[in-house]
Amino acid sequence: MEPFIIIKPKVKPVPIVVSVPHSGTSIPDELRGLYVPKQLQLLDDTDWFVDKLYDFAPQIGITMICAKYSRWVIDLNRDPKNTALYNDGRIITELTPTKNFLGEKLYTGSGPDHQEIERRLHQYYLPYHNKIRQLLGELRQQQHNVIFFDAHSIRRLVPTIRKDAFPDLILGNQDGKTADARFIAATLNVLQSSNYTVQHNSPFKGGALTRSFGDPKNGVHALQLEMTKVNYMDDAEINYDEQRANNMRGLLQKMFSTLIEMVSS
Repeated sequence: MEPFIIIKPKVKPVPIVVSVPHSGTSIPDELRGLYVPKQLQLLDDTDWFVDKLYDFAPQIGITMICAKYSRWVIDLNRDPKNTALYNDGRIITELTPTKNFLGEKLYTGSGPDHQEIERRLHQYYLPYHNKIRQLLGELRQQQHNVIFFDAHSIRRLVPTIRKDAFPDLILGNQDGKTADARFIAATLNVLQSSNYTVQHNSPFKGGALTRSFGDPKNGVHALQLEMTKVNYMDDAEINYDEQRANNMRGLLQKMFSTLIEMVSS
């Protein structure tokens, strides 16, 4: 069984792939007994409902890929060699996390050894990345430019990353390295035209997926959008809030409409 779900376009495909790597909640049966039971009940680092928030995308021609398994099995947005994405003192969760973003222990024991990490890498991580590479390659054969868009969410306040609350939206592109400046500018222009607070490459520049696939010189442009969960969930960051989500979906649809027009021309 593939560790991801592909949602194909419902209309003529456009050269955009949306990735949702952190909304998966499945834990393989053979691993469940290794985790702290309370943590399994919470799955607190999940990007809850992001797949639902973006489920309009196939209706406008966008291909979606969504992870099935929890990021606690293996984090699809970390470097496969476990190299840290940032070195500014924030908490760094591993390729196969042994603690959550609050620094709490996930395993009853010491966590996966090297052999187990390699197994998960080949069973869950590489298939997701290889499928994205395939999807982008197929679209690239038909279009001069394609866009890889990585969709994420985070709690409003995570003091182990920074003391202050996060802005509503954070666009990441590794300081302009993973996408052409015109796609970055157009995306920022739409986001900043809203009532949401927006930051660019701070405090998130894009994770391993954005950094891996962004190759603007060869026509592949990668963007990551991080958003705080209260923009589409309730104040407790537990339940999906239809009104908030619909407001955000309207902005996302406007953003994608702009990008579709640009990348298809």
